[in-house]
Order: sequence, then C-alpha cells, then structure tokens
Amino acid sequence: MGFASFVKIFMPKDRVFYGLFEQVSSNLIQMSDIFHKAVNETNIDNRQALLKSLEEWEHKNDEVTHKIFIELGSNFITPFDREDIHYLATSLDDIADFIWGSAKRMMNYYIVEIDETTQGFAEIIKKSVHALNKAVHELRDMKDLRTIMEACVLINSLENEGDDMLDKGMMHLFSTNVTAVELIKKKDLYQMLEVVTDKCEDAANVIESIIIKYA
Repeated sequence: MGFASFVKIFMPKDRVFYGLFEQVSSNLIQMSDIFHKAVNETNIDNRQALLKSLEEWEHKNDEVTHKIFIELGSNFITPFDREDIHYLATSLDDIADFIWGSAKRMMNYYIVEIDETTQGFAEIIKKSVHALNKAVHELRDMKDLRTIMEACVLINSLENEGDDMLDKGMMHLFSTNVTAVELIKKKDLYQMLEVVTDKCEDAANVIESIIIKYA
C-alpha cells in the first residue's frame, strides 16, 4: 500500500469533527430561530409550545456534543488541538443550555407580557448564532478567513449590544412600578439571556484562536 493510500485511511476520521461541529451549529440555528419566534408570538399557547420544543433540540445538541467527546477520546488524528476542540464543543453546548434555560424561565415564571428587552435579546441571539454558524462552516477548509473573522467581530459587537440591552432593561425595570415578584422574574430572565450572548462570544473567541494557530 502506498503512503498516499495509507494516509487516506485516516483522513476521514480527521474530518469527522467538522461535520459534528456543523451539526451543533445547525441545531443552534434551529434553537435561536424558535426562541426568536416564540418571544414574538402573541398567542400564549403557541408560544409555550414553541418554548417547550426547545427541550428536544437541547437534547439533540447534547447527543452531538457527546459524539464529539467520544471521537476526541478515541481518535488520535484531529484537525486542530484537542484542547481547542474541547473548548469549542463546550462553548457551543453552553449556548444551547442557556437558550433552553431562558425558555424554561419564561415557562416556569409564566411570563405573559413579552417586553422589548426580551425581544431585543432574542434578536441579538439569533444574529449571533447565525454568524457563528457561518464561522463554524468555514472552519472546514479555512479558505475564507475574512468571512470567519467578520463573523467573529460581529458576534463580539453583538455581545456588547447585549451588555447595553441588559443595562437598559434593568434601568427600566427598576424605574417602573412593578411588583417585587415580577421584578425578580424579569431580572433573572434578562441575566440568563445576556449569558447566551456571552457564550456566543466565547465560541467566537475559540474560533479566532484556532484560525490564528492554523490558518
């Protein structure tokens, strides 16, 4: 067997990680789109059904993330450092966890009136996840570094918008005549949503680190 043929035996295992990461980012697209649709849904029953459906997507994401860790433990050929693969998988999984966590709070607290802050966060999260998906898909061959970097810069900018959104939301919340219970509910939800934007930035930072090392 020639050396080239020998190498080809192992290359598919090397590239399996790209497909798995793309599955995760595609799942996140579904989750962010569903969450965005839910917070803009005026029918409460429809909204609750949309929010509840995110649980299944979060479980799907856990399954794919588990596959990444299995491959990481059994595959001695990886496209980039094992540590970076672990960091990227974990940061992407965190996004799914916190989107679902936000949805659970909306259901458990039975938040009926969806305010502009919650809708604003949903828009930021959707844009961040779509940009992240673009960056993840470009990792496969790293030919379009500009697209990857632009996506990462956009995500960082959106995270800053999330910080501002949290500040404005809190200021409005504490300046209005709401009950203590309602204040606690909204405050907790806002903080959870802001964490989602943080996790998107974390994933973008890992991707930036990867392309600096290997591009």
